[in-house]
Amino acid sequence: MDSSTGIEARGLVKSYGEQPALRGIDLSLGRGQTLVCFGPNGAGKTTLLKILATLMKPSAGSVRLGGLDSRKDPVKIRRMVSLVGHQTFLYDDLTVDENLRFYGRMYAVPELERRIGEVADRMGLKSRRRDRVGTLSHGLQRRAALARACLHDPAFFCLDEPETGLDPGAAGIVGEWLVDIKEAGRTVVMVTHDLARGLELGDSIIVLHRGKICFESPREAIKADDLPKIYDDCIRRGGGWGIG
Repeated sequence: MDSSTGIEARGLVKSYGEQPALRGIDLSLGRGQTLVCFGPNGAGKTTLLKILATLMKPSAGSVRLGGLDSRKDPVKIRRMVSLVGHQTFLYDDLTVDENLRFYGRMYAVPELERRIGEVADRMGLKSRRRDRVGTLSHGLQRRAALARACLHDPAFFCLDEPETGLDPGAAGIVGEWLVDIKEAGRTVVMVTHDLARGLELGDSIIVLHRGKICFESPREAIKADDLPKIYDDCIRRGGGWGIG
């Protein structure tokens, strides 16, 4: 296992029956970099994240994380990566602490009780640790899901709209956490519809449309004021183009 390398995807194809979701995706992301993915609903963004996190197999193509091949070493990769999606992957009938303890034991997290306290406090859950997850608000459930995701200190994060639908307090906590993991050198692939926020956090960006990358660029090559037009032009044209 070589966590000094990042993420590489070559020729990723995924179809659901006769419906293509991804059509030949190539990605290369160095260790500690953040790639932000924009695109309309149905573009294939969530499918891409699930394939990178080994929760879904591609119909064709290859993925490597930390030097490991996702087809040959999916179990090892899952110990290195966390997916934060629209589902929390938490058990409603268990408390926040019980959920974190379950996942911590599954990942053999050292000094588990101390670590549970750390991630719960970081997500503003100190007073809610004994509450059943099913009784929590959407924002608190999202924070508990993030606590679960960072519990085993993964090298790679796949984040599907982590700030969407949160109240200002929850959004502030999640936003600070996004900056923290970036500064800690974690490798991140994040999906968002917030163009300004994505450009702020990303080292590079892509726009997916109809299962293809129709635009890609390093952040420094894009002016914030130009990004909305770039996005709109990309979706209208639907072709492959980019800067850098």
